[in-house]
Amino acid sequence: MNKIALITGATSGIGKATALKLAEQGYQLILCGRRTEKLEELKEQLTTPVFTLTFDVRNREDVESQLASLPDEWKNIDVLVNNAGNAHGFSPIQTGDTDDWDAMMDGNVKGLLYVSRAIIPGMMDRKKGHIINISSVAGKQTYPNGAVYCASKKAVEAISEGMRLDLTEHGIKITNIAPGAVETEFSEVRFKGDKERAKKVYEGFEPLVAEDIADLISYVLSVPERVTIADVTVYPKAQAAPATVYRKQQPEGNS
Repeated sequence: MNKIALITGATSGIGKATALKLAEQGYQLILCGRRTEKLEELKEQLTTPVFTLTFDVRNREDVESQLASLPDEWKNIDVLVNNAGNAHGFSPIQTGDTDDWDAMMDGNVKGLLYVSRAIIPGMMDRKKGHIINISSVAGKQTYPNGAVYCASKKAVEAISEGMRLDLTEHGIKITNIAPGAVETEFSEVRFKGDKERAKKVYEGFEPLVAEDIADLISYVLSVPERVTIADVTVYPKAQAAPATVYRKQQPEGNS
C-alpha cells in the first residue's frame, strides 16, 4: 500500500499544490479544508486514492470527531502536513482587531496542535511518521503591523522544536518550513478581500509560488530514512528578510 499523507488547508495555495505534487508521487491523500466544494474539485483532478474531510482546524471537537471518523484503511497516516492558517489584518498592536487576533492564534497555533494531537498517537504506535509544519519567515523576525501574526508563527517554530524533542525517540521526523513571500490567497485574506491592496504586496519582484513550497515538501519527504531536514527557510530571490524586499515599489504588506 502506498503511503498516506494528510494535508490541512488543502483547498488552495500551498496545500493544494502539495496535494497535486504528492499525488504525482503515488501518495494516498486525506485532504482537509473548510470548503467542501473546493475539496471535491481537487479530488476530481487527482488519480490517486483521496479521502476528504471538511472541518475548521480552530474547532477542536470538529477536528477530533472528523479525524476519528476515518475508515480503518485510512487511519495509518505516514505524513502530516500542517498547512492550514492565515494572517488577518495589518495594523499596529494598539489598534489591532481582537477578532483577528483570535482567528490567527486559533488557526495558526491551536488548530495545528489539535490536528497533531489526533495524529501523533498512531505514529507513535507504528514507530514512524513525518510531520511537516508550515511556519513563516514571520516566525523568524517580527515586522511592524504584524505583531500577532508573527507571534503565532513564532509559536509554530517553538512547537516544531518541541515536537522534535518529544517525538524523535519514537521514530517520528519533524520538519519546520518557513516560507517568505508566496503569492497565494494569503494577502487577500489579510486585507479582507481587497484584491487591489493584496496585489500590491507582490508588485515589483517575483515572489515564490505555491508549487515552490510543494516541491520543497516533496524533497524533504524524499531523503533517506536516516536523514531529517529539521528546519528550512525559503525566500524568493528578491527578498532578504520579512520586511526587506528589493522591488520598484514599496507595498503595504509582508509575508
